[in-house]
Amino acid sequence: MKASISESKVTGSISIPSSKSYTIRGLICAALTCGTSEIIHPLGSDDTEAAMEVLGKVGVSIQQLKDRWEVSGGQFHQAGSDLFCRESAATFRFMTAVSTLLPGRHRLTAGPSLSQRPVEPLVKALRQLGVTCSSKRDLPPVVIDGGGLRGGTTELPGDISSQFVSALLMVAPRAREEMTIRLTTPLESAPFVLMTLDTMQWFGVSVAFSEDMDEFQILPQLYHPTRYRVEGDWSSASYPLALGALNGEVSVSNLSTESLQADRKILSILQDMGASVIVKGNSVTVRKSRLKAIKTDMSNCIDMLPTVAVLAATADGVSELTGLGRARLKESDRVDAVREGLERMGITATVEEDRMTITGSQPNGATIDSKDDHRIAMAFALLGAVVGETVIEGAECVSKTYPEFWDQLRNLGVEVTTDGK
Repeated sequence: MKASISESKVTGSISIPSSKSYTIRGLICAALTCGTSEIIHPLGSDDTEAAMEVLGKVGVSIQQLKDRWEVSGGQFHQAGSDLFCRESAATFRFMTAVSTLLPGRHRLTAGPSLSQRPVEPLVKALRQLGVTCSSKRDLPPVVIDGGGLRGGTTELPGDISSQFVSALLMVAPRAREEMTIRLTTPLESAPFVLMTLDTMQWFGVSVAFSEDMDEFQILPQLYHPTRYRVEGDWSSASYPLALGALNGEVSVSNLSTESLQADRKILSILQDMGASVIVKGNSVTVRKSRLKAIKTDMSNCIDMLPTVAVLAATADGVSELTGLGRARLKESDRVDAVREGLERMGITATVEEDRMTITGSQPNGATIDSKDDHRIAMAFALLGAVVGETVIEGAECVSKTYPEFWDQLRNLGVEVTTDGK
C-alpha cells in the first residue's frame, strides 16, 4: 500500500493508543499466573495479536471484551505446531524464555525481517541455566526442550537487546531455584527493563537488582491474578507531537508524564530543540516552532531515531545523534533507512559507525521506501505533511504498533490518501 501525502495545515487533538510494550508484558505475566487476570485498555495491533495467538496455542485462554481482555493462565500444554511470532521481536524473545516452562519440545519461528535479527545471546543464557535449546547461525528459528527451569546463574550482554534481559526476568520467578542474571556489558535501553520490572510488580513479583542494573536476583515466587491497566504509548505519541512542532498545533492525550517508557524523552528533545511544549494533566500540546539543532545520545530511546532525525531535517544547524548501533538490528537497518530517506528529501546526512549528523535545511517531497518498517513510514510521513508531494511505500506496516496512524493524521488535518481512501 502507498500513502500519498500533500502539504497540509495541521491542528487538532487525538488520544494516543495504549502501549504495545506494556500490553505484551501484561499478556506474558498474566499467562504465567495461575488464575484469571484482566488487562485494561490493551493495544490491538499486529504485534499484540501475534502474542495472543502464540499464547493461545500453548493453553492460555484470552477473551477479548470491550476495552479489556480476560487472560486465564497457568495451565500450559504442548502446542501442536510451530509457534509463529510474526514480526514481533518481543513476542519471539519472551516466548523463547516462556517455552522453557512448557511441556515438550517447541519450535519458535518468525517472519522474514525478524528471522534476520540475532537471538543467540538469549539461547546461550538459557543453556547456562540447563535448558536444551538451539538456533542456527545466531538467528530464528529456535528449538526449546521445556519441562521446567532449574534456575541458577546466567550471564549475557546488556547492549544487544534489553528484551533478552526482560525475557529471563519474566520466567525467573517460575524457576525451581533462585536465579541470578549478570550482564557482561552495560545495559542499554534500561527503561524497557524497568518497564518489565514494573509489570511484574503489578502481578505481585519482586526482583532485587544492583544500582547499575548489571545484576538481578529473583527468588522462586508466584504471579498473582490482577487488573492490569495499560498506559498510553509514548513511542506512538512521538509522531503527532513531532508533527505539531513541525507544522501546526497538536494536542495528544492519554499520556503519563511519570511513565517509565523510554520514549517519554521526546518531551525533553522537543524542548531542547526550541519547540513550544505545554503539559497539562495527561495531555501534551506542541506548537510549530523554529527548531534548532540538537546533540543527543539515542541509546536508551533508540526507537525514536527516525522521529528525531526528521525533526533535525528542518532545524537550524547540524544535529548530532549518537548511540545508534542497535538501530541497525530493528525491522530494518534504521540508520541506513533514515539516511536514505533524508537524502531522497534533499537533506544531508552523514553516518559514521553509531553516529549520524544531519544538516537542517528545506526538505523536498520524495518517494520513501519504508523498508516495511513502521517507524520509518510514520516518521517520514511527518515531513511529507510539511513539504507535500511525498509517497510512503509499504504504508500498511504501521499496523505493527499503530493501526490508527493514517486515520489520526487525517483527523489532524493531514491530506493523505491510501489506496484510493
